[in-house]
Amino acid sequence: MSLPGAQPLRLLAGLAVGLIAGMATSGPAQGVLGQILEPVGSLWLDALTMPVVPLVFGLLVTGVASASRSAAAGKTATRALLLFAVMLTGACLFAAALAEGMLHLWPAQGTLAVAGMPPAGPDAGAWYRSIIPANPIKAAVETAMVPLVVFALFLGFATARIGDELAEALLKPLRALVEAMLVIVGWVLVVGPIGIAALAFGAGARLGAGILGTLGQYVVVVAACCLAATLLAYLWAAAAGRVSPLRLARAALPAQTVALGTQSSLATLPVMLESAAALGVPPAAAGIVLPLAVSLFRAASAAANVAVAVYLAHMHDVPIGAGELALAALVAVPISLGAVGLPAQVSFFATIAPVCIAIGVPVTALPLLLAIEAVPDLFRTLGNVTNDIAVTSIVGINPR
Repeated sequence: MSLPGAQPLRLLAGLAVGLIAGMATSGPAQGVLGQILEPVGSLWLDALTMPVVPLVFGLLVTGVASASRSAAAGKTATRALLLFAVMLTGACLFAAALAEGMLHLWPAQGTLAVAGMPPAGPDAGAWYRSIIPANPIKAAVETAMVPLVVFALFLGFATARIGDELAEALLKPLRALVEAMLVIVGWVLVVGPIGIAALAFGAGARLGAGILGTLGQYVVVVAACCLAATLLAYLWAAAAGRVSPLRLARAALPAQTVALGTQSSLATLPVMLESAAALGVPPAAAGIVLPLAVSLFRAASAAANVAVAVYLAHMHDVPIGAGELALAALVAVPISLGAVGLPAQVSFFATIAPVCIAIGVPVTALPLLLAIEAVPDLFRTLGNVTNDIAVTSIVGINPR
């Protein structure tokens, strides 16, 4: 995935200006600027958060309904979709454990704790009782992401089981809702550099030069989880597809090179088809699995999303245990499957914010991390492409 045009540079410039201003000022001048910029940053963050619930809900229902219909269309697609779910879950769980382990050994550098931070979440009994929403509208109003995701999954699967005419009547307004939300997000991102600069000023004022170490640590943790998801692709191919890691590495190398150069799984699709052919995957199978994988299967991105949520939990001093780590991973899987074809700057917030909200982690710092996303995005794309080729080899070489 890649950010279009000069948007990454604009966001990075806003981050740099805000951080430098926050670190360079002090005393009364810093206080006055903080009083001006804090509400600006808060309003911009609220505007960016505003479309998340309808966007995630619309994406999940339409994405799940589409995937269910694809599965019904053929045995190869069905097996591919099942593997997507299993491999995504494995990558997310592994990333959660790895990020938690890394941050236990290498504690987060500084804290971004803010006033009014939401609680870490309900007790275990209350949480289990809330998984199935008695009132989905209430869940949406309260931004209760777990029950909302559950309802969206049920509705998506149910929509795939009704007649085409009725299904289209339901899905068409949801697709329109998604498009409208994307327009709103686009408007908000136009002034993104200003909003990010306002938020970064506060971070720079609080942490000083230490913010640079914080951002550097974030990149290392997320990149490590993406590389772990990449390694898992070789293990899956060896265990489930009987493809040796060395053979997969040789075949995937051209596609990985293009992925690093373009930061786009879609742009790498033609080269992935060649990699699949080099592994002995029949063209018919590759022609089904790879387009599905590029659209739905983002193993490294999902793993990275979990890592971001875990990192923010540590930065905000939000306690998380094994249950919260598992919840983050399980929420990240359907959210990732639903985020079909979103631009990176949109999908970054739309796929990570629900994971954070599910485990009680504030999303205040996400815009700052979005500004440096171009670096972790290299590792996201590398892992996504490697996993796409691995799952194609499993389905195509060993059909069942």
